[in-house]
Parts: sequence; C-alpha cells; structure tokens
Amino acid sequence: MGYTLLYLGLLVLIPLAALPIKSAELGWSGFWETIAAPRVLASFRLTFGASAIAAAVNLVFGLAVAWTLVRYSFPGKKLVDALVDLPFALPTAVAGIALTSLYAGNGWLGAPIERWLGIKVAFTPVGIVIALIFIGLPFVVRTVQPVLEDIERDLEEAAGSLGAGRWQTFRRVLLPALLPALLTGFALAFARAVGEYGSVVFIAGNMPMISEITPLLIIAKLEQFDYAGAAAIATAMLATSLLLLLLINSLQWWQARRQGARK
Repeated sequence: MGYTLLYLGLLVLIPLAALPIKSAELGWSGFWETIAAPRVLASFRLTFGASAIAAAVNLVFGLAVAWTLVRYSFPGKKLVDALVDLPFALPTAVAGIALTSLYAGNGWLGAPIERWLGIKVAFTPVGIVIALIFIGLPFVVRTVQPVLEDIERDLEEAAGSLGAGRWQTFRRVLLPALLPALLTGFALAFARAVGEYGSVVFIAGNMPMISEITPLLIIAKLEQFDYAGAAAIATAMLATSLLLLLLINSLQWWQARRQGARK
C-alpha cells in the first residue's frame, strides 16, 4: 500500500501539482484573466464540446462493435478485432495526417461529402470530432466487450420465454449489467479526447475562435515562453476533467450499489 501511494505520488500527483503551483505566479486576477480570454474560452468550448460529442458517438458505435464481435461469427472477424486496436498502436501524428488526407476537399471521402452533402470536414470542427471518434473508439469497445462476454445467455432466453421482446430484454436485462462499463468507456474516451493533440492538430485547421483546440493553445503559450499562462490553461482543463471523471465514477458507484441492493 505504501509503495503504491509512493508511485502514485511520483508519477501522478506531484507532476499534476506542478501545474497550479506554476499558474499561481499569475495571482488570482491574472489566472482568471488568462482563462477568461475570448480565445481561450472558445478553445475550451470546442475541446470539451467535441470531446463530449465524440465520446457519445463512440458509446453507441462502440457498443455495436463490441456486440458484433461477441455475438456473431463472420469472415474476417479476427482482422476486425485487431483493427479496433489500431488507434492504440498508430502514432497520433500519422493518424492525423491520414485523416486529413482522407477528409480534405480533394480526399477520397472529403470530396464526395463536400460535393454531395455540402459539408466541409477537414479544417473545421467536424474534422476534429471525426479525429476524436477515431482515437476514442477502442476505449469503449475494449471496456464493454469483456462484460458482454460474461453475461449469461440464459438470462436473455429466460426473458424471451416470459414474453419480453428484444428491446425490452436489452433495456431490462442487458443494459443494467452493461451500464457501468459503458460509463467507464465514455469516461476513458472523453478523457483521451480532451488531451488529444497529434491526431487533431493537422485536421483542425487551427483557426483562432473557430477550430483551435486547447492543447494547441497551450503549445502556443509555451512557444511564447508564457509558461505561467500555459500552466493556467492546463490547470483549468485538469480541474474540469477531474470533476467530470469524479461525476462519472460516482454514477458508476451508484449503479453498482443499486445492482447490489437488488441482488
């Protein structure tokens, strides 16, 4: 226990504590002035908004992919299972360049989407969401998949024998068991998306007030040798992310306690 706390302090707590300590050089007024700047607020809205949208999309499609891998057999299943982990192994900069080429105005997907739907993907917030969906999907799939594998099929058959339809069986039998894993997958995908840089910076376009993500703004502050300002923005992101993760973990604890009470 003591060694665990020591490692936790050295690897996590002490480095994170350096952010508010460095930002304290600005004082309270300087701190709030930095994070309340219009350009910073716009980057916050884009970063957290795009991350939430991407995590929500991954929640749906991640469950669908996990369900398909667990419940069905089809040619190329092992290949699909391996491809799910591709964002883990692929360097983020490579993913960003590939996505930008694919969704650019003259790309394989970007050109038809822009021509037929009138939607420009690359160098817009839409491209940011797509990049975040790409890097976040494995977190949901790999979190939900083992839980889905452990659910006994007898429960579904029993519900069906009692007259429950597919949707009712999913909502009453499967969803309560999957909900903690879904929340965990959402939290992991969201946390990864908030801090993502390499795969987003190329496709974002980086236009201030439009498609500039907060991690890029932090890099810009560092390049200007404004270390206290960069630490202030990072501290605000850290605090917001911790609060959101605490909320999701509290929901998981509440759900697990409710399920335990039912048993």
